[in-house]
Amino acid sequence: MSVNLATMLREGTKKSHTMAENVGFVKCFLKGVVEPTSYRKLVANLYFVYSAMEEEMEKLKDHPVLSHIYYPVLNRRQSLEQDLQYYFGANWRKEAVLSKAGEEYVGRIREIAKTQPELLVAHSYTRYLGDLSGGQILKKISQRAMNLSDGEGTAFYEFPEIPDEKEFKNQYRQAMDELPVDMTTAEQIVDEANDAFGMNMKLFQELEGNLIKAIGTMLFNTLTRRRTRGSTEAELAT
Repeated sequence: MSVNLATMLREGTKKSHTMAENVGFVKCFLKGVVEPTSYRKLVANLYFVYSAMEEEMEKLKDHPVLSHIYYPVLNRRQSLEQDLQYYFGANWRKEAVLSKAGEEYVGRIREIAKTQPELLVAHSYTRYLGDLSGGQILKKISQRAMNLSDGEGTAFYEFPEIPDEKEFKNQYRQAMDELPVDMTTAEQIVDEANDAFGMNMKLFQELEGNLIKAIGTMLFNTLTRRRTRGSTEAELAT
């Protein structure tokens, strides 16, 4: 039996998707306000999340459900390693650490891989389709906000083995619609996808303190420069 799982996921996660987009860190990011320290912490967390997901998917590549959406061309671990080396340097493996929210996220992936593997469909959908859909936009925002040259620190957003991302997404959604799952399992996958959005939101919320502090410092420095310039101009005028 197959269900229209891709449609169920799109409709069933609309609210969660909107909530995730309205987290302060994400709203600032989309407006071009990116604080490098916060961003590299996010990249570190994503590295551990994708590593867990891709390791489990590799182990379960012959699973009767997961085998249908097993696409190694989507893997992000290697690209995130490149980005971590850029942001942290050669010693990145010791400096990149998993946050509390990241631990929860990774723990959930490991848990369902053992107890209910088909729920990994939800995590694959939430992360990879999002990456494919907004990757190039987010790449450009990152480059402008952090003054990155092309190819520096943005490997995560590149899918060199997928020449037509729109066509691939259609193929992926079709594969999801044809998964051999019943309605009960499909509904559980939708619930898990909503939980996955919640876990991503927690990753973003952890970073808001650093972002707010950075914005405050930026505003303070701007005001200080203006006052200094104003005082200098007043002195010159006398």
